[in-house]
Amino acid sequence: MKALSVGGAMIDTIAIIESERIERMSMLNAEASFLLIEEGRKTEAIEVSTHCGGGAVNTAVAMSRLGLDVATLVKLGRDARADVILERLKAEGVSGRWVIRDPGAPTGASVLISSHDRNAAVFTFRGANTLLEPGDLPDDAFAADLVYVSGLSNRSADCFPVIVDKAKAAGALVAVNAGVRQLSARGGAFLDSLGRIDILAINRPEADALVPGLVAKFGEGGSALTLDPDEQPPPLLARGLVGGGYEMSLPAFLCALRRLGTRYVMLTDGRGGAFVCADGTVVYCPALEATVAGTAGAGDAMAATFAAFVALGRPVDVALKAATLNAASVVGYVDTQSGLLRRDALEGRLAACTDLQLRMWKL
Repeated sequence: MKALSVGGAMIDTIAIIESERIERMSMLNAEASFLLIEEGRKTEAIEVSTHCGGGAVNTAVAMSRLGLDVATLVKLGRDARADVILERLKAEGVSGRWVIRDPGAPTGASVLISSHDRNAAVFTFRGANTLLEPGDLPDDAFAADLVYVSGLSNRSADCFPVIVDKAKAAGALVAVNAGVRQLSARGGAFLDSLGRIDILAINRPEADALVPGLVAKFGEGGSALTLDPDEQPPPLLARGLVGGGYEMSLPAFLCALRRLGTRYVMLTDGRGGAFVCADGTVVYCPALEATVAGTAGAGDAMAATFAAFVALGRPVDVALKAATLNAASVVGYVDTQSGLLRRDALEGRLAACTDLQLRMWKL
């Protein structure tokens, strides 16, 4: 099975700091935490390491390890960082045929500061990732069974409708994981494209960013799922989605996206687990208990694994469980790719896993 990943490529520099060496401030009502770094002072790190990352590269590696024939379409600079990424793609069996190298900007890079609960703070330089344009998107690149589109930034995000149209014209299954910036700045264009998207994978902040646009079309609030008298709702089911001063219940949010044409909606909530809505049913999978070394890349692993398993014809519940297992493996490592499982290893964990109890509700 052939797959194409489109989106960002980065070089990640990751600094791991002992918790006692960096202060953390948590805001309970805002559900946010902040790492406090003192100006003018050196802080000892446990480790500083460099890795390849970025949404398109992470998902390409994930799908390649799952046995798909993968190519990636990304824009890099003409620099040493680009050379490192190309070598990594080659080592993972990912074709770089559609990679563009542009002298207009350096290859993207990120610095991750990881401490306390290992949910890293990230400084991002997007670089050449922002320069994708329609001329970089040849029709032949989209001749695949699965086209996976990760987050696009700035000018590159303007290409999103073109990318989706080309993928559908080629007969591909289209999977999308758009970032908050794209959803906030270009939410209208994104919602207009949903009828041509087969799989939408987003996390809670990304879902919150879609709320104002969906409320304008379908209204605020919404019904709740019917629970058994002693059944405790998962956190996101109890909270719902909140954005721009508007609120939607989780069922209303999922139904709105389905009414706009998306066949599968996967909504992840970190330690709160993940939901998939398909064919009038909501499936919930709790997060797997894991020792967390770093959370970066977990979302890419979830979305790419789910999309690959659906493309391979596996049932939704199996695809969701496989995605959860692969993401749990990824968070055991500080970088975004070391924990990605190969197909045989993931199938083995699926067969052996007895502690992930799925829950299902009818909409």
